[in-house]
Amino acid sequence: MDAFITLILEFAIPTLIVSAIFVAILFFLLPREVRTIFKRELKSYFTSPIAYVLFIVFLGISSTLSFFFTGVLEGGEADLFLPYFQYLPWYLVLIAPAVGMRLWSEEQRLGTLELMLTMPLAPWHAILGKYLAAAVVLFAMLVLSFPIVWTMNFLGDPDNGVIMAGFVATFFVALCFLAVTSVISAITRSQLVALLVSVALCMMLWLGGLPHLSELLMNLKGGWLVFWPILKLVNVIGVMPHFTELAKGVLGLRDIVFFLSFITFCLFATSVAIRLKRA
Repeated sequence: MDAFITLILEFAIPTLIVSAIFVAILFFLLPREVRTIFKRELKSYFTSPIAYVLFIVFLGISSTLSFFFTGVLEGGEADLFLPYFQYLPWYLVLIAPAVGMRLWSEEQRLGTLELMLTMPLAPWHAILGKYLAAAVVLFAMLVLSFPIVWTMNFLGDPDNGVIMAGFVATFFVALCFLAVTSVISAITRSQLVALLVSVALCMMLWLGGLPHLSELLMNLKGGWLVFWPILKLVNVIGVMPHFTELAKGVLGLRDIVFFLSFITFCLFATSVAIRLKRA
């Protein structure tokens, strides 16, 4: 019973507050055009099997691997970072592109993109509306993974503040992967191509923050130095170090600014791709 009360007070109520803030921003601060696109896109996810299949895949993989293969119950410590959160971005490398691959590719395949671009609608209205709808789907996936939190509170006395920070860090990573997918989806009309390219880029974005890559950069010699600018760029935009800091409960402004800046840049790149198609 105490674990259930803790789940309500420390997770359910903060989640409801964040959701209420999002709804307030959506309906009172954002333009009507954004709300229209958001509602249409969100409805399209749940009127097709896409969202439900992805929910089952994500929750099934994350819960099964955590409970039976990573030793979350045998670790002896009420800590979720090593057995749970450090693996979530690996799942999201595939799940986030699967959610976002249809954002613009589907519009191009059906020929509705040209119709949308002829409407009295600014590109950023459509970009923001579609992105927010896909972000809500990813947010719902993380919210539905609450059983592992309840289990940890039932079996021990974890630091729920750190666990909440882990979910926040994971959501930021998911938003970055979704933003990358938005750009690729705006470039190609094939959902399969958008998925495969986005998965490859998201994997690079995740692995780019590996400490071993920094060591490799320091040890490059001879002709390999020509690859230094590319490897350095990959290392700089790698999300792993920023995720790790936030997931461990270290609330750094630098990490939050990095995530927000990266997402903003990708959405801007999406708008450039859309404007080029309009031209």
